[in-house]
Amino acid sequence: MNWFEQVWSRVVPEQGIALAGPPVLVVLVMALVAVAVEPVWRVVRLAVTLVHELGHAGIGMLCGRRFTGFVLRGDMSGHAVTVGPARGVGRVLTTWAGYPAPGVVGALAVWLAVRGWSAPVLTGVLAVLVTSALRVRSGLTALVVAVAVVATGALWWVGSPQLQAQVVVGTGLVLIVGAWRHLGAVVAATDPAVSDPGVLARLTRVPRAVWNTTFAVVLAWATWLAGTAVLDASGALR
Repeated sequence: MNWFEQVWSRVVPEQGIALAGPPVLVVLVMALVAVAVEPVWRVVRLAVTLVHELGHAGIGMLCGRRFTGFVLRGDMSGHAVTVGPARGVGRVLTTWAGYPAPGVVGALAVWLAVRGWSAPVLTGVLAVLVTSALRVRSGLTALVVAVAVVATGALWWVGSPQLQAQVVVGTGLVLIVGAWRHLGAVVAATDPAVSDPGVLARLTRVPRAVWNTTFAVVLAWATWLAGTAVLDASGALR
C-alpha cells in the first residue's frame, strides 16, 4: 500500500462500529471522570476553552474578519483576536459564537462518530489544529495545541476504528458538559461586563440574560442530539 492509500484509508468512514454494551459504559465513565473530578477538569477545561476560542475565530472568518491570534489561560479564560469592523452583524456573531461552540462541536462529533465517521472527524480536527498552531500567542496556548495535535494525530494514524469512535464520542460528551460548566461560570461571574454576554449587551443593547438564554438553548439542542445518538448507538432507542 503506497502512502496515498495509507492516508486515504484513515480518512474514509468506517461502517459497522459497535458501541453497545461495555464500550458505551467505558466512554460514559471516562467522560464523567473528566468533568467531575476537579484536578482532571482543571486540565480538560483547557480543551473546552480551545474550542471556545476557535469558535470565535471560525465564525469571525466566515463573517469576513481576519483571525490574527488567540491565547488560552489556565483559569479557563482565553482570548481570540479577529480584525474587522468594531460593530455590525459580523462582530456580534463572532462574539456570540464562543460559548455555543464546544457544545455544537461536541454534539456533531458524537453524532458522526456513532455513524462510523470518526476518521473524517479526526482528519478535520487535525487540520484545524495544525492551522490554528500558526496563530498561538502564548506558551501555554502552544503547549495545549501541541498536545492536542500529537494526541489527535496518534489516534488518527494508529487507532482502531473502535477506539477512534470511543474517544471521539467521549471527547464530544466532555465538550458538551464543559460548555455547560463554562456557561454556568459566566452567568455567575462577578464582573460580567468583560464577558462575551457583557460585550454583546454593549454592542446591541440587548440584555445579558437574553444572550445567556440563547447559549442555553443551543446547548440544550446539542445535549439532546448527542444524548439521542448515544442512546441509539447503545440500542436503548431500538
